[in-house]
Amino acid sequence: MFTLVALLAAPAFSGPSARVASPARAASSALATSPRAAAGGVRMSTAPAVKTFNQEAFIAESKEMRLKHLEEQAMFALKIACENYDNAVFPNALIAGDVVITHLLHRLGYLKDGKCKVMVVDTFHLFPETMQFLSEVEKAYGFKAEVFCAEGVPVGDKGAFDKKYGADLWKINIEQYDKVCKVEPFQRGLKSLGTNCMINGRTRWQGFERAWIDQFENAPIGGGLAKCNPIAYWTLEDTFDYIAKHKILHHPLHAKGYPSIGDAKDTIPIPEDGSVRFVNFKFEGDSTKWLDYAQERKGRFVGLANNDGSTKTECGIHVAGAERTFERDLWPGSASVKELATMEEALAIKSKGPGAVVVYAPWCPFCQALEAEFEKLAGATGLPVYKFRGDELRDFAQSEFNTKSFPTINAITSEGAVVKYESEVRTVEAMAAFVKATAK
Repeated sequence: MFTLVALLAAPAFSGPSARVASPARAASSALATSPRAAAGGVRMSTAPAVKTFNQEAFIAESKEMRLKHLEEQAMFALKIACENYDNAVFPNALIAGDVVITHLLHRLGYLKDGKCKVMVVDTFHLFPETMQFLSEVEKAYGFKAEVFCAEGVPVGDKGAFDKKYGADLWKINIEQYDKVCKVEPFQRGLKSLGTNCMINGRTRWQGFERAWIDQFENAPIGGGLAKCNPIAYWTLEDTFDYIAKHKILHHPLHAKGYPSIGDAKDTIPIPEDGSVRFVNFKFEGDSTKWLDYAQERKGRFVGLANNDGSTKTECGIHVAGAERTFERDLWPGSASVKELATMEEALAIKSKGPGAVVVYAPWCPFCQALEAEFEKLAGATGLPVYKFRGDELRDFAQSEFNTKSFPTINAITSEGAVVKYESEVRTVEAMAAFVKATAK
């Protein structure tokens, strides 16, 4: 508590709400009550009027006003998303912002009436607490999430994943791991749910990569999937204040020092000693270690680097246009790259003489980068050139067309042998030289 001195024409404070006193009115009042004024003489009193200002109450009321505004703003965005789009989908990672959105969707009734579907991607490397917490949230709010995981693997079957893709895939090739465990199931989920508006919990406060996002965006590929970011303007402090105010269910690992939760293999507490925790809706320790700008995801992707050596900050799901790539095939309607739509068609090219075939996945950025050069290959070689989508038939693609990653380019010899192009140089000149020399 501290004291403010209110001079005659200065603002007068009363409690946490401020009002400004009119100088003319104050002077008139002073004159009317002064004996000397009544006698025709004016003498200004130098004794200050003392008013008290409760700073803590003012801050508390200001925070309450801010949270109310942010709540109204977020709920309005969610209403737009769920009432104006017939297939709004919320990919939910169960982190702090996501549980706030889940709470708001529940209050609006969109979880029970199905106007918003909840989608969860299980990477098979999450903390065990995460999927357990999902069950608690489903029960509390009365909905059932749609869970997606790596293609060709039953939900929840880590053993099947290890057998198909390898337990150490993330150590061998982190970008391939991201594609298999995050990007592809994410995109497949959006596609299978018929998504035309994606709701997510990204905020400007999370870092410079997201510093200018707004509540609504359109992805640039395929005509624009509407993307709703209802809490775009919230800070992480706002998020935890709101969780505390409404006693919202939140991830149990916040109580163990984790500001954000991703894969167990590369997520750590911040600070690493776990001295900051969110327990019983209150912070323990120095909360600024979590709440400062861009600190929320500081404990994510720890020790990981992209293939180009840069520090990893995104898994590929939220990069520009990633949400829409599932709708665009590669080489669509091409006259020079012929589609092999079935396994039978793919096997048949082995008996048709020399040629080339690429095994690809339309969501793979390396396949997308290859598109223009591979389009020219038929003209450069004078041989038939084919495409086969391998991400939907991985076992077949691996056994018949040497495919362990995308894209895989093969030359088909006149005897029907399939020979893999091992080089990372994917210019039409380099590929054509290989195909001509091999497919004799």
